[in-house]
Amino acid sequence: MKIGLDIMGGDFAPEAAVLGAILAHKALSGPKLVLIGDKDSAIKILQENNYSPDNFEFVHTTEVIGMGEHPTKAIVQKPDSSISVGFKLLKEGAIQAFSSAGNTGAMLVGSMFSIKAIPGVLRPSITSIVPQVKGGLGILLDVGANADCKPDMLVQFATLGALYAEYVYKIANPRVGLVNIGEEEEKGNILTQATYPLLKAASHINFVGNVESRHLFDDVADVMVCDGFTGNTIIKLSESFYEIARQKGINDHFFDMFNYEQYGGSPILGVNGAVVVGHGISPPEAIKNMVLLSKTVFESGVVDKITQAFQ
Repeated sequence: MKIGLDIMGGDFAPEAAVLGAILAHKALSGPKLVLIGDKDSAIKILQENNYSPDNFEFVHTTEVIGMGEHPTKAIVQKPDSSISVGFKLLKEGAIQAFSSAGNTGAMLVGSMFSIKAIPGVLRPSITSIVPQVKGGLGILLDVGANADCKPDMLVQFATLGALYAEYVYKIANPRVGLVNIGEEEEKGNILTQATYPLLKAASHINFVGNVESRHLFDDVADVMVCDGFTGNTIIKLSESFYEIARQKGINDHFFDMFNYEQYGGSPILGVNGAVVVGHGISPPEAIKNMVLLSKTVFESGVVDKITQAFQ
């Protein structure tokens, strides 16, 4: 197995990405790590840290997609960018998984242009982990790929999230909840009111009803579904818990679980490949865990399971 890592993506690239690659290489057993980006810069960083370049494969690129660039324009106008080349390698089978802490929009567009969405999937979705007070983990989606959604899209997110929970996190018959402003069936806006009966009628989904934001961390559901605008707001607020706890000198295991570095990134579910997107501010530890997650996503076979479910 070969895992592609975009070393030009992220606010602290390429140094953070290459240092993360070193940590990932030490943690991996078997898979080969392919570093995609400026080869000369990567080798220099490796040598400065007394780590042999022979531990990696390199694919040199000459262009970089910036964090603030328009995703579609950048993918089209920069075919030799690390993200574009990474997807080309993934499509051709030269690598089996691809991860980047770069431009999230470009990663989404690149997925759709190259490996494409799984037939039947309306919109791919990005997931994130939601720590539970009792120590478990929940999955929230969508968290930013689709700011505006329709009811049938949320139902598909429920399917994607349930399959991800089952095959990656080994949660049997995962409980699915709909993020809403109240527990009652009739509560919410037009989107959630229209989505509720669809989820309730979906026999393949273990739907447990609405989940209020105050119960997101209470283990009332394993998979929580919402539009990307809501999900992104929830996740960014949640990430602040860890930073606030650190600033106030609070040492608590629950708040430590909000440290995004330990999760590495978010898979793009619904596309024909193992693709993981990391946080733009990812330090080396987060890069390492992003790479390890991409390995787990590929080896879980969840992409095949999603394909079967949407046939």
